Amino acid sequence: MKTDDVQSEIEDLRAEINRHNYLYYVLDSPEISDADYDSLMQKLRRLEEEFPQYLTPESPTQRVGAPPLEAFGVVEHQVPLLSLANVFSNEELEAWYKRTLKLLDGQKPTFVCEHKMDGLSVALTYIDGRFTVGATRGDGYRGENITQNLKTIKSIPLTLPKGAPSLIEVRGEVFLPHAGFNKLNKERAAEGQPLFANPRNAAAGSLRQLDSTITATRPLDIYIYTLARLEGAKFPETHSESLNYMKSLGFKINPNNLSADTIEQVEAYRNEWKDKRDSLPYDADGIVAKIDRIELQERLGDVGREPRWAIAYKFPAMQANTLLKEIRISVGRTGTLNPYAVLEPVSVGGVTIKQATLHNEDDIRRKDIREGDTVIIQRAGDVIPQIVGPVLAKRPALSVAFNLPAKVNGVCPECGSRIYKPEGEVMYYCPDAACPAQAILKIEHFASRGAMDIRGVGEKMSVILYKEGLIGDFADLYTLRNKRDELLNIERMGEKSIDNMLEAIENSKKRPLANLIFALGIRHAGEEMAGILADEFGSIDSLEAASKDEIDAIPTIGVKISDSIIAYLGNPKNREIIQKLKDAGVTMSMENKQTGNKPLAGMEFVITGKLESMSRPLAEEKIKQLGGAAKGDVTRKTDYLVAGADPGSKLDRAREMGIKIISESEFLGLLK
Repeated sequence: MKTDDVQSEIEDLRAEINRHNYLYYVLDSPEISDADYDSLMQKLRRLEEEFPQYLTPESPTQRVGAPPLEAFGVVEHQVPLLSLANVFSNEELEAWYKRTLKLLDGQKPTFVCEHKMDGLSVALTYIDGRFTVGATRGDGYRGENITQNLKTIKSIPLTLPKGAPSLIEVRGEVFLPHAGFNKLNKERAAEGQPLFANPRNAAAGSLRQLDSTITATRPLDIYIYTLARLEGAKFPETHSESLNYMKSLGFKINPNNLSADTIEQVEAYRNEWKDKRDSLPYDADGIVAKIDRIELQERLGDVGREPRWAIAYKFPAMQANTLLKEIRISVGRTGTLNPYAVLEPVSVGGVTIKQATLHNEDDIRRKDIREGDTVIIQRAGDVIPQIVGPVLAKRPALSVAFNLPAKVNGVCPECGSRIYKPEGEVMYYCPDAACPAQAILKIEHFASRGAMDIRGVGEKMSVILYKEGLIGDFADLYTLRNKRDELLNIERMGEKSIDNMLEAIENSKKRPLANLIFALGIRHAGEEMAGILADEFGSIDSLEAASKDEIDAIPTIGVKISDSIIAYLGNPKNREIIQKLKDAGVTMSMENKQTGNKPLAGMEFVITGKLESMSRPLAEEKIKQLGGAAKGDVTRKTDYLVAGADPGSKLDRAREMGIKIISESEFLGLLK
């Protein structure tokens, strides 16, 4: 393989893994199974080992998880909260053991075996016996401060007994027991709320509530598994002693932990719980083996993002065979035609699976999945069910390859408009902005928290309002104040809930321009892009009047985005909706748009490294908004180099040329 091809493949893998990290750790909305994720990481690690010249500090193999959410505040981990390397067979476990023996000059270690629970890792710090700070893993070095939410978990002691050390930091796994998860989903179903996909997502979502009173209603639990820091007492000599010590202070320790003298006993522990995992009251996707003696742990140290002294031995992905009865098509908010599988109900790991996502037609063809096939269903990591592939030996003789246009006779299944597939894309689209399926999803999106934040107008209410004929699009939400009597005729709609909804609709008129642009649902224009458009144009009128060349001139906007904006604003139906929003009194401009003084006029900036407070494209856009120029390379004309985390070679070049180097905090000061 050519070196250019290798570098390109490594960069593509990193981009894909980073995206999945963000979906999993930040949004709690994973798209792929743990097994698929592990496969991507193993492939990247192999390439980096074979071609070390392409290994960089920014690689996912050198980090843990994804950046923390700034909404909670940030906690610096004094001792990194690392992740674990995985093995999937006895051969791989024994290979790890042999490498460990070699590093220990043949000294044979003993182990502590624990369950690898599928929850959320947290760090708890106690000062003078009082619980003071609780944080998520975050990226392993900086986590989210969720102290108030953690205080609601009854199994976390708020104070320690007399004689406790002056400082102690422990790590544990917060989880939602199966019984609590089932009860929670039952309550949400009764209230008409969307159900949680699995206990891990429910636990993560509970801990990330900005209102800790909501967290307090969730039956969360925790098992403590590591002693990270200790002051005012002697640090135990072994991990097993530290577990007993933490237990004596009132921390909850998993009773299924086991000491093992040999690697064979580790294998036996894993095999035992592989067969008994369904009997556990919580989700576990493997076991963890840790070398017991702390001295040996310190000798082995860490490599990249993982300690050498511990290993996760994963359970096999849970699979079952079932009949794929039909491939159906749903229509998304932006008009995408999304295939999904309707299955003969089958139990996989204690969960009944009736449907599975199929992503797109290309993915279906790649796996050669057909209607009528017996397919392999997998719940890897107990997350999203996926179709691994067909059982070809059971394929019906007259089966035919799936063809999406043929399946829907070339038209949208919701409105009958002729579908199309843009050049270079994998998805088919319905072009009709008035398509009922799109209209309902657009109403829901318009009212969502990141958009116009209209409480009371969620998925269920969007469907009711549309199907009852009370609204035809999201702009009609502002006409509901005149339809109060009709709202009262809707089943289960009380006066108080109607008044609350109408008040939220009225309050949404004051939402900032960036939220309105995002709420419009322009394809490819997410929250960050909506903010850039708001800063650049200052009003909906200016954006509507902008030419394609003017939109293309914004450094952070590519051809796809500008084409999408022009197409959206050029659609008469969309212009009509925007006019209705104007007539309703919705805020259409930025009150604080700077049109006069440009404090950074004439200055050139270059940014290197990662900024924590914003993305690089957004930082460059803010520089431009204030009159400055954002460049890609350091030259004699550069006035400032903004140095973020893990800066590159531009920092050395700036030093050589005597360019003024400023930190992120200094840069933010300039922006203010």
